[in-house]
Amino acid sequence: MIKAVIVQARMTSTRLPGKVLEVVAGRTVLDHVLTRCAAIPGIDKVCCAVPEGTRHDPVAAEAEHAGAVVTRGSELDVLDRYFRAAEEIGADVVMRVTSDCPLIDPGLCGEVLATLTSGGAADYVANNFSHRYPHGLDCEAFTRSALETDWREATETYDREHVTPWLRRAPEIHRISLDGPDAELGKLRWTLDYPEDLAFCRALFPLLGGGIPDWKETLRVCRTNPQIAALNEMHRQR
Repeated sequence: MIKAVIVQARMTSTRLPGKVLEVVAGRTVLDHVLTRCAAIPGIDKVCCAVPEGTRHDPVAAEAEHAGAVVTRGSELDVLDRYFRAAEEIGADVVMRVTSDCPLIDPGLCGEVLATLTSGGAADYVANNFSHRYPHGLDCEAFTRSALETDWREATETYDREHVTPWLRRAPEIHRISLDGPDAELGKLRWTLDYPEDLAFCRALFPLLGGGIPDWKETLRVCRTNPQIAALNEMHRQR
């Protein structure tokens, strides 16, 4: 069984174009994401699914530099891009992480992955059905079979763009939710969409030390330095 994490990444972004290639603590945001994904327990492959077209070539080049397998596909039909990426790399189980989450926690992702692969009957597992982790720790895992059914059955533009909404509501899909510990944590913003989020990341990362701290250590640093969390608090709505 091949377990792969597929990260969707593109050059274009409405709010912060080129955000995945912004530099934080000496490395691009995409490099941070892919490095953390490679550290997820149980993952066999890390794939970066990039849209076709020359304007996205810098993203593909950076993903290759970070050691990820790169696949190319539709920019707007992201579900098709995911499905074809899973086919190309031979993934039996797929974990979905987005490229705007440089603080993604490998250990937390590993818990989601293990819940799916531990021998139960789940088709889909996620930690964001309820917002009880900081926004930016979101991850999902699903079987290749579930992804193929999603790809075949989902027809709405929203479903194709956002990959998993159909899986989250279809009655035939067996879902498991891994809820976080506190709804107050869900108000924290650890993702990258706005210039203020970039300022937050650039202020926070130098304080995290070496290695990949888990989310609880990141939370401790944020609480110890409340002025950092204040940098992007105006965007905390989810």
